[in-house]
Amino acid sequence: LTDAGAILLPWARRVLADLDGARAEVAGLATLERGRLSVGATPSLSTVLLPRVLAAFHTRHPGITLSVIEAGSRDLVDRLASGDLDLALVILPLPREELFETTPLIREELVLAVGRTHPLARRKTVKVSDLRGVPLVMFRDGYDLRSTTITACEQAGFHPTFAIEGAEMDGVLRMAAAGVGVAVVPSMVVERGGPLIAVRIARPTLSRSVGVAFRRDRHHSRAADAFAAELRESVKDREWRAAVPAGVAVA
Repeated sequence: LTDAGAILLPWARRVLADLDGARAEVAGLATLERGRLSVGATPSLSTVLLPRVLAAFHTRHPGITLSVIEAGSRDLVDRLASGDLDLALVILPLPREELFETTPLIREELVLAVGRTHPLARRKTVKVSDLRGVPLVMFRDGYDLRSTTITACEQAGFHPTFAIEGAEMDGVLRMAAAGVGVAVVPSMVVERGGPLIAVRIARPTLSRSVGVAFRRDRHHSRAADAFAAELRESVKDREWRAAVPAGVAVA
């Protein structure tokens, strides 16, 4: 491409994506019997939250073709901005907030995932400062969990030690379970009775807000609105906290 062509290309892709969305919306304007919907979600949400929502939505609207893109929240924001996605489950707040319309869904506790034989597995809570010198299994760039963990450690007065970095969610969990290191993860991904122990983090407690995002300048399709409603119903009255014995308080 020429220099001018390289500048024009992302704009052309965005226009074409908008045209595809317009065609799909017009085709399914009267009913939800036909159409396409592209949904983005972070790996933790696509593993734990999204399957039941996809199943319920497909049962109600079997004629809607669904596609799911799994990526870190920052990558999903870029895909949403470019028109590749109709909506995305992302971590709030978003960069470039003026481009997006967001609705909060859940607030989730972040915990320390440790293997069952790790010395910290005997703890009910840990402070961020306790992670000084403890090898961490770290996510690749593009994950908000990476920046959240690094920022929390630096605010506690130290830079984290990495056992390994650059992993996706599944790899982080497997390496933590194998004893390579520990990891700061959403509480929802640590299964009860599984190979990992969820240790609560205190002083400060870490959490994240999850929301559904649309591009502000793009009209919602009926399928997108129906899917967002299914999401809200799925998380209603649910609380994502670490699974620890009753009576254990978080400072």
